[in-house]
Amino acid sequence: MRGSTSGESTPRSDAIGLLARREYSRQELAERLAAKGHAAEAIAECLEALAEQGLQSDERFAEGFLRSRILRGQGPLRIRLDLERRGLDREAIRHAFDEAARRGEGDWFSLAGEALARRFPGPGDTPRERARRERFLAGRGFDFEQVRHALETAWSTDD
Repeated sequence: MRGSTSGESTPRSDAIGLLARREYSRQELAERLAAKGHAAEAIAECLEALAEQGLQSDERFAEGFLRSRILRGQGPLRIRLDLERRGLDREAIRHAFDEAARRGEGDWFSLAGEALARRFPGPGDTPRERARRERFLAGRGFDFEQVRHALETAWSTDD
């Protein structure tokens, strides 16, 4: 009811307002609408309609989220976990990673090296300094092989 004089919002109007600012996963949108006091059944109907109309898409959300996290220098393990926390299933996540690879995004080995070189001036002279660099990359979501590769190549000048 758009013309409602009582000032009460509908799940759809609240969802459209949220989606106008940025993409949301279906789960995130459901949580936000529930927090605004909308009934679960009304939320489910609304989200189904938004998805059918192409106004909400978990696939589009995942691709945009992945792209933004790559630009932040985050690794695949962390990005996958963050997408799972936002309610995306493994198939949607795999599809987003496949699409990123198809577009030439997500060279995790070079991304790890770039993040490391931006954060630290060199590989470190002591085991403690080296461990600090490993923890930095692991915390960013890079796996062991990506961390090892970055430590070996991040500051090389012949690339």
